[in-house]
Amino acid sequence: MATRLVQINMKAHDDSALGRFWAEALGWGIDSEGPGVTNLEPVGFSYPGPEAVCIDIIARPEPKTVKNRVHVDLATTSTAHQAELVARLKDLGATPADVGQGDVPWTVLADPEGNEFCVLEPRPRYRDTGPIAAVVVDCADPREMARFWSGAMDWTLHEVTDDQATLRSAKGVGPYLEFVRNPDPKTGWNRVHLDVGPYRGDDPAAEAARLRALGATDPDFDRAAISWTILADPEGNEFCLLSPR
Repeated sequence: MATRLVQINMKAHDDSALGRFWAEALGWGIDSEGPGVTNLEPVGFSYPGPEAVCIDIIARPEPKTVKNRVHVDLATTSTAHQAELVARLKDLGATPADVGQGDVPWTVLADPEGNEFCVLEPRPRYRDTGPIAAVVVDCADPREMARFWSGAMDWTLHEVTDDQATLRSAKGVGPYLEFVRNPDPKTGWNRVHLDVGPYRGDDPAAEAARLRALGATDPDFDRAAISWTILADPEGNEFCLLSPR
């Protein structure tokens, strides 16, 4: 058994408005499975698939108070493309963000609800990822996160150091998943988190048990109104185990 990263879940005061921003930013299609939920995926995409990590935006009233521990990096193909993309995103409502990055070749922005993201300078690694180069998770110990997440999913571990760990779908397509060392402690629930899904025919309860054996824990949460399983990785980052599809 194994899971795969299928989407990121992002909380928002106005899921529709934030969904329109990200749909325009990525050139993706927009849909809604119900009130307070906006779903984004590439046009013509067959969900779930390794070619993309989709985005679900969920309406929640809680305010954003700290830097997100999960963000996306956007890919560019040239310095001109990077400049054009940054300008277009600002026209859509993005604003410059300072997360202590200093003088770096990438641009840090925040979406209209303050969620940080990066527009990268062109890098050969990301030439075939699609608009999202990587989903990035801040962590204290990239090696431990690599151990857990490479066991949790059937993605390939490409590199692991004391400062960064990188995984990608075993099919060699779609964005990377990167764990980057960051000394800031986790505070409260993550406003952006990962959603993973088992494969069709797998037993979700057995998969949840396997993830717990790898080191996942059960956060304190009222599960009465949900049909999926909420777990946390070894550093306390919440993630959802969805139903097989």
